[in-house]
Amino acid sequence: MASDPEALAPQISFDDYLRIDIRTGTIVEAEPFPEARKPAIKMVIDFGPEIGLKKSSAQITVHYTPEELVGRQVMAVVNFPPRQIGPIRSEVLTLGFADENGAIVLAAVDKPVPNGRRLL
Repeated sequence: MASDPEALAPQISFDDYLRIDIRTGTIVEAEPFPEARKPAIKMVIDFGPEIGLKKSSAQITVHYTPEELVGRQVMAVVNFPPRQIGPIRSEVLTLGFADENGAIVLAAVDKPVPNGRRLL
């Protein structure tokens, strides 16, 4: 991966794209994550009956509080290997975009869809 996160990534095939499994889920628990090196929130996200509940940690404290995240539908990559982040095992990569100051804004659907639906 390029060292500049804003650099255009190399072209990939459609089959490469299909290997990335991005799903919708609803945040059912969120709390501060003071053990993280950078300010973060740990979350439990419901991806529906097939995938279930998964944990995630995200550096989203500039734009979000734990209380306002519960019930919010987000998008996440569900087929990356889990990563140990301090005392928790982050099982999915919650997706977002950096704003003009580098703070993360969550990627989400603009209308509700069932948890566990795959990005097409």
